[in-house]
Amino acid sequence: MAPRENSNEPSGTPVPVETGFATLATLRTGVKIWVEKDREKRKAEILGIQPRRGKPSFYVHYEEFNKRLDEWVPPERLDLTREVEWPAPEKADKKKSSSSKATPAPPKVDPKNLKRSRSKLDREISATPSESTSVSIPGKASRATKANGKENKDLLVGSEAADGPTPKPEDEEMDLVDVQEAAAAAKGEPDAHYSREDEIEKLRTSGSMTQNQTEISRVRNLDRVQMGKFEIEPWYFSPYPIDFIDSEMVYICEFCLNYYGEVTQFERHRTKCTLLHPPGNEIYRDDNVSFFEIDGRRQRTWCRNLCLLSKLFLDHKTLYYDVDPFLFYCMCTRDEHGCHLVGYFSKEKESAEAYNVACILTLPQYQRKGFGKLLIDFSYLLSKREGRLGSPEKPLSDLGLLGYRAYWQETIVDLLMDGRAEGNIEDIGAASAMTTNDVLHTLQNLNMLRYYKGQHVVVLTDAVIQQRERQKEKEKIKGRRVIDPDRLIWKPPVFSAASRTWNW
Repeated sequence: MAPRENSNEPSGTPVPVETGFATLATLRTGVKIWVEKDREKRKAEILGIQPRRGKPSFYVHYEEFNKRLDEWVPPERLDLTREVEWPAPEKADKKKSSSSKATPAPPKVDPKNLKRSRSKLDREISATPSESTSVSIPGKASRATKANGKENKDLLVGSEAADGPTPKPEDEEMDLVDVQEAAAAAKGEPDAHYSREDEIEKLRTSGSMTQNQTEISRVRNLDRVQMGKFEIEPWYFSPYPIDFIDSEMVYICEFCLNYYGEVTQFERHRTKCTLLHPPGNEIYRDDNVSFFEIDGRRQRTWCRNLCLLSKLFLDHKTLYYDVDPFLFYCMCTRDEHGCHLVGYFSKEKESAEAYNVACILTLPQYQRKGFGKLLIDFSYLLSKREGRLGSPEKPLSDLGLLGYRAYWQETIVDLLMDGRAEGNIEDIGAASAMTTNDVLHTLQNLNMLRYYKGQHVVVLTDAVIQQRERQKEKEKIKGRRVIDPDRLIWKPPVFSAASRTWNW
């Protein structure tokens, strides 16, 4: 904790916590209270309070638990017999005085240099802004550049909350929950720069890949989702229609991905829906799965519905409308009823950074079954067909990062053990379609990169070999899903400039 200005307290002194008993009427945002969860009492912080279905509900975050477990709880689950921790009061007068002292006097403007400064400002505005510096122009909405690609790009504070709402397409209207209200319902924290160690610790406990307070403060708006024969509890906020907030269950058609708040509406739709697979070309089929390629420009509504669904499980995903520049590769399982969506990944039609994945997701009901590794393997198979190296777009979600690290480790170790690649980074990258940075990152994590006689060499250690052998033994027992390259019927598509952009 940083020392306060004009304070005689030592820098390491913790802030005293005010405790006391509370009632439902005195509870407010920021209070830490004991909540019943799975027949246990857990300490949680109240992030939001609002009436739901005719009675007050509290949105809580359990301390030292992942952000995915945040949920709305009724008053009956709150333990008011124990003392609560009240949030520290804000000292507005002290902040104002310190800010007034720190604010320097405005410099005098020289009329002679006025024209020169204006021309310099014009050049800064006309130049392409970088990630660290940007110039906001009043009356103009800031928009993410396509060069950085960016289905996964973190949402800037000013892009949606300050510069106005996202423009809605003419062919499809969609209701959005106000970002300002969602952010105001949670505890506001100032923006901060995190070190690498602090960032890793924050990701471990929060499960959030973005440190933007507006994004983190968004309260999960859906309780449960029914998709096919599965009932799923969402993890994060997704901008479904605001009417769904009071719905106990949201029904999603697993074929066309349309969404309904009432079961009668959903049943009426199912009698009319004729779609039995994703609306694209089937480019791969084996005994277990099929892959479909969908153009975001041709199937705009379906792809937007897919983005809304994936936003329930990816907190850093900010794309809802701009699906035209992307291709979506959906993996499905087949039975007598049709092709059921398991997961998907998207990629840009033209990526300046040579990314082969923009967003990747395995639906929760199919996780921990090897499907995520299949998606990653299929993305690199497409890169091999294109004759280029590929890498996923950053930042990855916490589960996506774990999946990619496991895939990179397994692929590199297998290449070296089977003798299919020489012991240098370039050969490993060429054989696996992985970029040099990803290969180096994996080798360093495995402690396989050593310095010997004035040069770096790749060393296959005994610990790595033993770990891979144990994995192979497990795969023999449980079985392993693999992609057969000979079954892929696909050529790299070629797009014109118009087909890579908006077409409203």
